Amino acid sequence: MNAIITSAILGVIMMFSGIFMKKNSSIASLAILSILVLLAMSVLDMSGYHFFPVDTHNMLEFEAFGHLINCIVIACTLAYFLLNARDIASIGNNPGEYFALIFFVLCGISIATSFNSLLMLFIGIEIISIPLYILTGSDKRNLKSNEASLKYFLMGAFSTGIMLLGIAFLYGASAKGSFFLDDMAPVKSAVASPMMMTGLILLMISMSFKVSAAPFHFWTPDVYDGAPTVITSFMATVVKAGTFIAFIRLFANAFSDIKLQWQIYIAIIAAITLFIGNITAVFQQSVKRMLAYSSIAQVGFMLLSIITINTLAKEGIILYVTVYSIATIGLFAILVRMKDFSLDGFNGLARRYPVVAFTSTIFLLSLAGIPLTGGFLAKYYMISSVMQTGSYLWLVIFALLCATVSVYYYFRVIQAMYFKEGVAQQLEIGPGFQLMLLILALITILLGIFPQLLIDRLYIIYI
Repeated sequence: MNAIITSAILGVIMMFSGIFMKKNSSIASLAILSILVLLAMSVLDMSGYHFFPVDTHNMLEFEAFGHLINCIVIACTLAYFLLNARDIASIGNNPGEYFALIFFVLCGISIATSFNSLLMLFIGIEIISIPLYILTGSDKRNLKSNEASLKYFLMGAFSTGIMLLGIAFLYGASAKGSFFLDDMAPVKSAVASPMMMTGLILLMISMSFKVSAAPFHFWTPDVYDGAPTVITSFMATVVKAGTFIAFIRLFANAFSDIKLQWQIYIAIIAAITLFIGNITAVFQQSVKRMLAYSSIAQVGFMLLSIITINTLAKEGIILYVTVYSIATIGLFAILVRMKDFSLDGFNGLARRYPVVAFTSTIFLLSLAGIPLTGGFLAKYYMISSVMQTGSYLWLVIFALLCATVSVYYYFRVIQAMYFKEGVAQQLEIGPGFQLMLLILALITILLGIFPQLLIDRLYIIYI
């Protein structure tokens, strides 16, 4: 509860910060200080120190998994602010409002990772989505940003309608006429009624849209490409991680007893997502757009954890969202400072900016799942969790083939930086920015060698 209330309060403070602070740099510094406070409150939440004892009437259920994910999401947002606070503040004329919207998104994520009622799921997802519609169109002078915002809003509203329809079906199918997850599963048998399966499939479609899983991904490339690059970084990492954990929580807590009936649907969505994300990324000439399709492909791997819902999957998804978010935040922070997003724009980058090229290589290797990076072990955990069930061997083989394809388009960027001639474009980077990139790259490598540094946090938490 600390994270929910604190993020909401800090969002209000940031919203009015522009009245008292006229310099963008001052507002950016306040945002960094605020996220540090939020991270501290989330760590205290995880350790069992709750300063806001609110009776939620069991609509929210706080547990170790949700608390740890909140800490990871907020820590990634801190890294995002340290790299991009100046760029966020320079999007428009009201930087305090942009930071406020980001804090409200974090409030929604904190709700989505601890909901115990479908009503709270809906509220959490909407608190996440509505600020993003605004942030996507925050660059009012850019027609692509305006178009992306409108497209995202219309598609988001449509998916919200599907979610509400699915919730209505599940409410009608529950034995006690309840929105609580504990009352969702069939009482007398492990067989879901047609009404329950209809509601479950509708909810599955809506949540797949929110995390940009195929074939409900069609909004993602255009929205990611049209939004300001610094906002795309936030949407593709922190937002996706928080929303995906809500997806996992829904199926693990409410419908695990009937998983044999819905597993095949998730498996098909995962396979389609892996295929479309990776194959389409191969043909992209814009690195920003390539990363958009890459994020779709990464969701395909994350979906494997929903199919299995075992201990290995839970540990794996914690590692996956962490290393994926770190690598993507680092890459987008570099893109923010580039004017040319094409592959040619990376030609010769290693000679002029060796630190930027080195860290970019680490991030790309992690996304590709190369050994000694966190991305390798994250994919290993996902694959192992499916293998542990003894089923869906075809999906494991398919996922490995798609991972092989992903190596090609990630290595194209590395090839451009190190092996192609060209005059590297001018980047506005300072020592602090390069140091932060090195720290993120070091974390990526450390988690690839010692994943228990993170995973063990799940088992030593006191609530």
